[in-house]
Amino acid sequence: METAPLLRSPGEHWVEADGMHVEVRGLLPPNPFVTIIGLIERLASGQTLTVHHDRDPVPLYAELAERGWLAERIHGEPGEVRLLLSRDA
Repeated sequence: METAPLLRSPGEHWVEADGMHVEVRGLLPPNPFVTIIGLIERLASGQTLTVHHDRDPVPLYAELAERGWLAERIHGEPGEVRLLLSRDA
């Protein structure tokens, strides 16, 4: 039997085996952008951030690149844009 995904609050972040995650679905702009940038500034070298978003955050990509981060779209729930953020090697 398949279990329902755990519901997270908008803005909540947590750690799983694959790194830190943040739920920004439901936040009004510019809060997703501000939340994501705030988290990557606190991550140690080698840590990743998985972003759970409800839309493609196009303005975020240039800011990430400027800060030396890459964004890769990965598989998520239906209707979710899930991104894996990592430092550019």
